[in-house]
Amino acid sequence: MSALERLDSPATPLRADVWAANAAHGPVNYRLLVEAEPDSLCRVLNLFALQFLVPHSLHMEPQDDLLAIELGIDGLSWHRAEVIAQKMRNLICVAEVDLFAATSTTRPLARSA
Repeated sequence: MSALERLDSPATPLRADVWAANAAHGPVNYRLLVEAEPDSLCRVLNLFALQFLVPHSLHMEPQDDLLAIELGIDGLSWHRAEVIAQKMRNLICVAEVDLFAATSTTRPLARSA
């Protein structure tokens, strides 16, 4: 059984956003700067895995002592996307998080300093 088949099973249902159940769901993009450590990417991706979410795109490249990560994911309400961004900001290895609506790539909608 593949991982995608398991996601559709009753044992691992997709988690609904109960705080924003009536909000529009759509694609979002995250841009992060994280420490260039072996476990940094795993820590970030684990936040999605805990929600049974799989990113549709991921690009990472080194910048000095940091990793620049661009990550795209579908089907999130803006509230849920922001909650995940806040959890990223709380990770010790994360230096910066920018959250964008997927249709907008020129201006961040939320930013961490």
